[in-house]
Amino acid sequence: MLRKIRILLATVMMIGITWLFLDFTGTAYHWLGWMPKIQLLEALLAGSVIIVLLLTVLTLVLGRIYCSVICPLGIMMDIFGWFGKKAKKNRYTYSKEKKWLRYPLLAVLIIAHVVGLAVLVQLLAPYSTFGIIATNLLQPAYQAGNNVLAAIAEHYDSYAFYHSEIWLRSISSLVIAAVMLVIIAVIAWRNGRTWCNTICPVGTLLSLISRFSLLKIHFDIDKCRNCSMCSKNCKASCIDFKTHTVDASRCVVCGDCIESCKFGALSLSRRPLQKERGPKPSDTEEQSPEGGRRSFLLASAMLTTAALAQSKDKIMDGGLAEIEDKVAPKRQTPLTPPGSMSAQNMAQRCTGCQLCISECPNEVLRPSSDIWHLMQPVMSYERGYCRPECNRCSEVCPAGAIKPIKHEDKASTQIGHAVWIKKNCIPLTDGVECGNCARHCPVGAIEMVPSNPDDEESPYVPAVNESRCIGCGACEYLCPARPFSAIYVEGHEVHKEV
Repeated sequence: MLRKIRILLATVMMIGITWLFLDFTGTAYHWLGWMPKIQLLEALLAGSVIIVLLLTVLTLVLGRIYCSVICPLGIMMDIFGWFGKKAKKNRYTYSKEKKWLRYPLLAVLIIAHVVGLAVLVQLLAPYSTFGIIATNLLQPAYQAGNNVLAAIAEHYDSYAFYHSEIWLRSISSLVIAAVMLVIIAVIAWRNGRTWCNTICPVGTLLSLISRFSLLKIHFDIDKCRNCSMCSKNCKASCIDFKTHTVDASRCVVCGDCIESCKFGALSLSRRPLQKERGPKPSDTEEQSPEGGRRSFLLASAMLTTAALAQSKDKIMDGGLAEIEDKVAPKRQTPLTPPGSMSAQNMAQRCTGCQLCISECPNEVLRPSSDIWHLMQPVMSYERGYCRPECNRCSEVCPAGAIKPIKHEDKASTQIGHAVWIKKNCIPLTDGVECGNCARHCPVGAIEMVPSNPDDEESPYVPAVNESRCIGCGACEYLCPARPFSAIYVEGHEVHKEV
């Protein structure tokens, strides 16, 4: 029963979180937006005290069930491990805890977070690693499949599907996602949960709590025949059948050992079973209710956790008609989304999961290529601009790197300011009237003035009122100059109200 409940809940969680990253319509978040917010590291960074306490209580009761049911990277490893077991049965062996590696890596994550070294946080944090893989590898594949269905539907005059453009957000992020997928797949295929129990800092953090969990996997020594099947099927390599011990700090409570034991010598219980030859009649009478209570406790705890953080969210589409691609300008200060407050807040809180990038309806966000902020979201306006009425990224961010922001507050938040480049402006280079930037500025921060103040007949060029500009990028995106816009947005280190 334990294993079946674990597989059911893990399947729901895996499908839900994966769909969040794949979905380009914005509908998935309306129902599943709570799933990223119950990830432990993200909840800690966001200051979600209730979720952190609930996950702590869950671990104190059931051990590291979080790693088997809630963590998407752990569930993905179980999938690869399942294929590995199909290729070779009984492939695992017991190994001792590698404290010399686990705790230094946890310290590295903490230090990297404090100093703002984002790349280390993103490569070690499990949810962000899964997000990088899903955004850069799975979402394009999903879009390609959708486009095939859209072409077929169009042939039959149906609009059940619509075409979605596939574009490369970042070469470095794509390469990192591919390399991480291969490494994780190989480790999980060969050694099960080795990554979780030696590298993952979230697993190490939970291991400090799970040592004191109320329910643990225990041996009934009188029933054990030392067949070693439990050790050979333990993907966490934490069961030593010779000494009849289970390392609770590494056990992910998957239930595989209980299922593989043909003699019923293993169970999830509060204390080791009595060392007697066979159970007493009273024990037999209580065995079924005890198992039922444990199953009920597991299901109730997980369903309670799953019900957290649900909210009604507005669904938006957005985007503009496609125009010719531009070359991104070299900004002295990168642009961070409204709600992130400052580049420092983004660097310290963002885990690089890239959910905001996947969910951005205007294709403004993309992974940074800067080594110090690698894979964290930055803004660029070659494919769209940051529409004042859209706050999707602030809604989906689970780590508090982008704080929830209202539409009216976003329209008055200055993330940067527009800068005019005289040598690229069409009225001066081609001698034609333009004014696109002024017409489409949503806050009226641009007006057209004569290029020669003394000659009213001279070509009109844009003048930017920096005190009113919010840095939305409408001017940069809609500027017809190619390949470089005649006006672009320079970012601000700290956002301010205008």
